Amino acid sequence: MTQETFAADGIWSDETDWEVVDLAGDPEADEQVAMPTLAVVGRPNVGKSTLVNRILGRREAVVEDVPGVTRDRVSYEASWAGRRFLVQDTGGWEPDAKGLQQAVARQAELAMRTADAILLVVDATVGATSTDEAAVKVLRRSKTPVILVANKVDGEKLEAEAASLWSLGLGEPRMVSATHGRGTGDLLDDVLAVLPETPREGSGVGGGPRRVALVGKPNVGKSSLLNKLSGDERSVVHDVAGTTVDPVDSLVELDGKPWRFVDTAGLRRKVANASGTEFYASLRTKSAIEAAEVAVMLIDASQPITEQDLRVISMVADTGRALVLAYNKWDLVDEDRREQLEREIDRELVQVRWAQRVNISAHTGRAVQKLVPAMETALESWDRRIPTGRLNTWLKEVIAATPPPMRGGRLPRVLFATQATTRPPTFVLFTTGFLEAGYRRFLERKLREEFGFEGSPVRISVRVREKRDRAKR
Repeated sequence: MTQETFAADGIWSDETDWEVVDLAGDPEADEQVAMPTLAVVGRPNVGKSTLVNRILGRREAVVEDVPGVTRDRVSYEASWAGRRFLVQDTGGWEPDAKGLQQAVARQAELAMRTADAILLVVDATVGATSTDEAAVKVLRRSKTPVILVANKVDGEKLEAEAASLWSLGLGEPRMVSATHGRGTGDLLDDVLAVLPETPREGSGVGGGPRRVALVGKPNVGKSSLLNKLSGDERSVVHDVAGTTVDPVDSLVELDGKPWRFVDTAGLRRKVANASGTEFYASLRTKSAIEAAEVAVMLIDASQPITEQDLRVISMVADTGRALVLAYNKWDLVDEDRREQLEREIDRELVQVRWAQRVNISAHTGRAVQKLVPAMETALESWDRRIPTGRLNTWLKEVIAATPPPMRGGRLPRVLFATQATTRPPTFVLFTTGFLEAGYRRFLERKLREEFGFEGSPVRISVRVREKRDRAKR
């Protein structure tokens, strides 16, 4: 940018040459390509999630040596021999499950019905069980290709025992060790042989869906909200806190537009203090927020705002994502609680007053349709760019009316401003001295009053001019 350009903006008043680096970058288009789905099913603790991670070549699915860690249908993108497909990890399937495990089993059954190919995983060290035989009966009723996987075959000694799985009637068992990778390459070759090039059922939506992370503490209603929005049981819902462990990725069409929602695990404590499944679930939640464009933060309106709520909100704000605060369970809120909640919001959420707010009930469906306009407004602000000329003209008027406080007996001057990037909107001020944090907050408030930015964080960076010794030029 030239010295003459600065002068045209009405603020440049120095001979110093500046090098302005544009930090903006065009994000890659999020192409929605239809890919076939491979469902990995089986009874609890046979190594399904470990096999999924082996297929992906990275640790994505939460794994722990405890039955029942995976509960929802969770899809991951994988590739082998140049072909891309979705791998769907499922919870342990049991025919006579009750309570929470019954909901988990329903998710596994839905995966069996909708997938383009299925891997039935059996523990070779245990052999065929009555649950495995019941699963085979269910799978035989479908026309979906099924490959029998004998897992935990860590050496030749177990191969003879694994051969007995022929009795299940699904043909030759593919012997693998998901933990060590033994036989997984040959298994994937067999998968590609039966997996169609395109899915048998299209999603019905295309283009580039905006990515939304549903976040909040455990049992606040994230999965219920996803199910209400999608009109389908995309996530397991139960009144046991912490039902969701893996982020559940779902493509949902709302008002004619596709949205990609990610139902995340509820965060109970700081990631550094979590352990086991909770630790890995916390990492997945953090990654889901970073991969999203807007976060819908669910808060239980019927209960006082907690430290957990504030911690998740801070996590979203720190990642620079657009934010919608959804006060859930509004059907349980009476007049006294509403007044108390307003006082809590004024006291606890002063740092995110810019966030969009919606009062909803995921259980009854109350006002959930208002989420879409709130998300659209937040994303529009998140993407907004202010022309440099207009920005500097506005800034000159604001500074003339309210100059920055003096430092060391000198008044710092703001020479020039530019919007370096969007997502979130980030502004760089070139000055002759440091600007106090309070004054930067004042400028942020004025920016919002003039240009909007509802639902999006705004960042202001200050670059102080370095003095140059003109005698040495």
